Amino acid sequence: MSEEIVGRRNFLKTAASGVLGSAGLLAGLPESAFGMAPADPRVVHEVAGRGEYFDQEGEKPKHSIKFSVCGMSHDHIYGMVGAVQRGGGVLVSAYGAEPDKVAGFKKRFPDVKMVQSEEEILDDKSIQLVLSSTIPNERAPLGVRVMKRGKDYLSDKPGATTLEQIEEIRKTIAETKRIYAILYSERLEVKAAVKAGELVQAGAIGRVIQTINIAPHQIVQKGADPYAGGAGGRPDWFWEPVKYGGILCDIGSHQVDQFLFYTGSKEAEVVASQVANTAHPQKPKFQDFGDMMLRGDRGFGYVRLDWFTPDGLGTWGDGRLFILGTEGYIEVRKYTDVARAKQGNNLFIVDKNQSRFIDCNDVGLPFGPQFVADIVNRTHIAQDQTQCLLAAELVVRAQMKAQHVTLKA
Repeated sequence: MSEEIVGRRNFLKTAASGVLGSAGLLAGLPESAFGMAPADPRVVHEVAGRGEYFDQEGEKPKHSIKFSVCGMSHDHIYGMVGAVQRGGGVLVSAYGAEPDKVAGFKKRFPDVKMVQSEEEILDDKSIQLVLSSTIPNERAPLGVRVMKRGKDYLSDKPGATTLEQIEEIRKTIAETKRIYAILYSERLEVKAAVKAGELVQAGAIGRVIQTINIAPHQIVQKGADPYAGGAGGRPDWFWEPVKYGGILCDIGSHQVDQFLFYTGSKEAEVVASQVANTAHPQKPKFQDFGDMMLRGDRGFGYVRLDWFTPDGLGTWGDGRLFILGTEGYIEVRKYTDVARAKQGNNLFIVDKNQSRFIDCNDVGLPFGPQFVADIVNRTHIAQDQTQCLLAAELVVRAQMKAQHVTLKA
């Protein structure tokens, strides 16, 4: 319960007893009148610890690798760099094509060597891993070149924008045995989503039947972290579906990754999808709304996406994840708790015995250490390679299948 709510209730009770006395009307009201129902043993509030991975492995990374950044068109690159550094990665060089992005990167990482071309990074035999958040439709071709030059690759989402790109990625993986990873950060870098994965894997809600993802975003983030993505407005490519992949392919890739992971589906199809430009006539190709229905071999999924987060929320989006199981359900309020607290990483779980609220802000993020270990050990612990590319394929297919809807004014 927030301090604000507790304080308000205590004030009302004090006012009731102090102003009206013991015989006063307010003082005679039951606690439930103030929203203070007697404690229910079936309702539990708790704070999650660091998590299973950190309990087993400790805090210090076991491995170290050298990595570079090649393309920084989207500010997701900062989170990507942070994840790899937490795993023991050492950033040695970077390349960017946009002067404003290069300037911002140099400010954040003043000691990094800025090179003048992509080739300087690809030619550097000491580099084991390349990260990129270049323009979305350029990420897969770059990743193929990286793998063919003997390096592993971590792409921002979406990791591909066409089926032809995905086919070339799979072919190159088979030929080179390199890793092509995609940082689906809304699962891998959100603490409450990590905790939800632990609970699902432990069977806390039985077998997962369905996931529902609601993923609102904000085009211009007022007062936002300058490294978050939209604080400085949006570049020209942001408005062109051929470049960013369309709304289902772009931000929908996060959500389809979660659908596959939490349901455990190895095969899946897009049942239906639709997109629309409902409020941006000045950008006629832009898609500001989209949704899709998915069917996997182990569960169902529904995803809703939009660019309509209002300024009053105070953050870039009220992302919600709902996981329905045969013996309970989970809700994750990822980035805020509307009208209650600005704190994110809120997880709610209900089973046959009780309802629990879990504060997940202390949960550790294992992706970085696991991914660096994968680079060293040639494993796929941090991210299943097949599932990673299946998510990329499904959102491309959803975009291709989508009905373009025009609403009446």
